[in-house]
Amino acid sequence: MNILFDHQIFQIQNYGGISRYFYELMNSFRKNNLVDFELSILYSNNSYLKCNDYFGIKIKNLRPYREFLPGISFKGKGKIYKVFKELRLINSDFTGNEKFSKRKLKEGNYDVFHPTYYDDYFLDYINNKPFVLTIFDMTMEIFPEFFPKDKHIIEMKKKLSKIAKKIIAISINTKKDVIKFFNTPEEKIEVIYLANSLDSSVNLNNYDLSFLNHNIHRYILFVGNRQHYKNFNLFIKAISNVLIKDRDLNVVCAGGGSFTTKELEEFDRLGIRSQLFQTGINDNLLYNLYQNALAFVFPSLYEGFGIPILEAFSCGCPVVLSNSSSFPEIALDAAVYFNPKNQDSIYKAIEKVVYNFKLREKLRKKGFERAKDFSWEKTIKETAEVYKSII
Repeated sequence: MNILFDHQIFQIQNYGGISRYFYELMNSFRKNNLVDFELSILYSNNSYLKCNDYFGIKIKNLRPYREFLPGISFKGKGKIYKVFKELRLINSDFTGNEKFSKRKLKEGNYDVFHPTYYDDYFLDYINNKPFVLTIFDMTMEIFPEFFPKDKHIIEMKKKLSKIAKKIIAISINTKKDVIKFFNTPEEKIEVIYLANSLDSSVNLNNYDLSFLNHNIHRYILFVGNRQHYKNFNLFIKAISNVLIKDRDLNVVCAGGGSFTTKELEEFDRLGIRSQLFQTGINDNLLYNLYQNALAFVFPSLYEGFGIPILEAFSCGCPVVLSNSSSFPEIALDAAVYFNPKNQDSIYKAIEKVVYNFKLREKLRKKGFERAKDFSWEKTIKETAEVYKSII
């Protein structure tokens, strides 16, 4: 059984959950010899495809993307690049990947095609070959006001969901949302959970945490994007009262980019700017951040799954979560929950965990146990069964 994966997400993301998912699928398939696969790509800056060598297999001719105006930085550069890229006015690498994937599709040396995102470019080249579509969440459909420029993605996603032989949803909650928004037959959707990629195999020897203002020992951890439905602003307002009362307590934001001017102004207004820190991440650093945090807080209004929950569990970090979307399904009783739209609820839940050692120890133990229910080995076996079912 041969599976063809395409370039899409490895072109879009340098580092992120969806590209990590497809990387782990292919890596686990290789380790277990469960299915044969090929990734059609020529250019990528994705961190999982490092050194022109992924999974121990050389990718022929893989090259990094050429930078847009390298060495020049100015306000609005990212927006200009995005517009030029969408208009295909720059970056021949961008079109090169798609052309390469189209060629692989036309050659037909595969049994199942598994696109890595929602672009429908492949429909004219796939002939009668079946394809599987993984739907990670329905965030754009639920919060369209936050994605005014992405209506075409919603349309393509809906279109592909109707044509795909099978849909993989990463949680029961996501499956319900797909049925609700796309009117997809329930029997067409298979729920396959994700897994955690952080474990004790990362380098834990005296990892340098000096960026945390040299001697920060007590902090709450926030991971990932901070925009819109991630609910970061309300989280900060809620936690500000705790931070003001306890000046030795801090918040570390891992990933998501540097704080914006607007965010810094808000921190100043709340009187807590000196207690907030932001850092880029890699697996080693992230593992250490989870291990040393008093708690990991995930205040998002909606997530299709929430891999950081499993990351925190596996690192022994107490978890405090929104009681929304897929979170209760994934964490069960291994977390303390709050109403993500209620500032007082957020405040009380975080305070409850931060200042209760016995509760934190209880959550650590329950987190370790819950984490055992998820593994990439289980994910790939169930995914392989989906492939087999449509051949």
